Amino acid sequence: MTHPRLAAEFTTADALQSAVDALAREHYRELETYAPFDMPELDATLGRRRSRLGWFVAAGGLAGLIIAYGIQWWANVRSYPLYVGGRPAHAVPAFVPATFEGMILAASLTAFFGVLIVLRLPKLWIPEDEIDGFSRASVDRFWLTANHFASDLDRDHAAKLMRSAGARRVIVAGD
Repeated sequence: MTHPRLAAEFTTADALQSAVDALAREHYRELETYAPFDMPELDATLGRRRSRLGWFVAAGGLAGLIIAYGIQWWANVRSYPLYVGGRPAHAVPAFVPATFEGMILAASLTAFFGVLIVLRLPKLWIPEDEIDGFSRASVDRFWLTANHFASDLDRDHAAKLMRSAGARRVIVAGD
């Protein structure tokens, strides 16, 4: 069973911000915003923290560095050492380019798949796609959706707060 949710369309970023502030003051927590540009001031209001993806990318790069160097060391020192031209089997400067490439490859793959996981992609369809005019969220409109209300009165109160903050229209979706 789908639960009805509210979707509100705003024409300005300030109106969206004031609606989020008003709903947060009333302890509405299941809020999602859609805007044509990044609005970092909403993250603090919505209680979102900074992503740890950068640390995972750094760890992936370090793992790629260690693995690339280890493969070269194993191949040249342990598995098949060649003593040619007076060069030692463990020649660190010769290992640097491939080690760097292994680090970059592992870090970039970690970043690519990490973004897909963090953003829960690929997401081919969301319920908001059914709302007429929602596609303008990537052009010039700002949308706010609120989910999981305790009762119909609670949902009506949230709709009233959205309208008072300057919503162009408020839609009950998912009936």
